[in-house]
Amino acid sequence: MDEVTEYLTVTLKSEGIFKDKGSKFIAKACHVENLEDVKKEMDSIRKEYYDARHHCYAYRFNPEDEVSRSSDDGEPSGTAGKPIMNQLLSYGITNTLLVVVRYFGGTKLGVSGLIKAYKSAAKDALEKNKIIKKYISSEVILSFEYPLMNSVMRIIKEEKLRILKQDFDSNCKIYIELKKNQEKITRKKIDKIRGVIIK
Repeated sequence: MDEVTEYLTVTLKSEGIFKDKGSKFIAKACHVENLEDVKKEMDSIRKEYYDARHHCYAYRFNPEDEVSRSSDDGEPSGTAGKPIMNQLLSYGITNTLLVVVRYFGGTKLGVSGLIKAYKSAAKDALEKNKIIKKYISSEVILSFEYPLMNSVMRIIKEEKLRILKQDFDSNCKIYIELKKNQEKITRKKIDKIRGVIIK
């Protein structure tokens, strides 16, 4: 399997809507990094739509070692959570929670009607969001003596590395963000400068 070096995710909190036979489906999409984020957002949505009959959802996060789950929350099996998850998959996005809240309108929609409703509301929320590409990266500390500053800065410039923090006490420390897809080549270049320690 190819190594994951980048992923797509949403950046905003967006809302989608779908109505059918009196039932109203309100979808919410937002960025999440972990289960705590999911729980916090779900609690907030359940509180806001406390009188809704169903709070169905799907989420995916951690692109390197994916965690994903979907829930029909009382709807017939496979009619809510799965179509919501399929929207996340068809847009290829992760680190995202997609919730669809349903207010029942008195008329049953049937299995295919429900699948269509949950899919349409979820899709609407994603279309109103902003999807961006993010890179998997780690923080690396470069430690070196002051005379090596120019050589180190040249590599940082060449590789367009993002400096997170600099510390010039007795010796120099530069904290950089190293994207996974740059790691090998950057480390190779830095290894050629004698006296630079990479942590």
